[in-house]
Amino acid sequence: MALPNPTTKARNLWTQLRPRRFIVADRSMEPTLVDGQGLVAHASTRARINQIRCFEHPDEPGFWLVKRVSAVMESGTMMVLSDNLAATKADSRSFGAVAVEGSFRVVLRVPRRWT
Repeated sequence: MALPNPTTKARNLWTQLRPRRFIVADRSMEPTLVDGQGLVAHASTRARINQIRCFEHPDEPGFWLVKRVSAVMESGTMMVLSDNLAATKADSRSFGAVAVEGSFRVVLRVPRRWT
């Protein structure tokens, strides 16, 4: 049995831990986040209520959403809601719970004038 290459192992760890950048592209999270605002997020499997998280839309692969966690279930899923409920229904009200795994916790909000 061959041992894993330490370089490959380090690269895989970096891929998991490196921060990701996102840009808000709608009004669903106003007034907390505004259209065009930048976000920095990192992968995290521990979701908590009121965290803002980025995740892939469950019905549209490749399309990412940013929402606030409203509930966390023991099954490893979470319910998410928009802050601006009147602007959209593209949240757990329409597609149900989403997996925490593969989601990113927002750790920094970049002011719009910096983007």
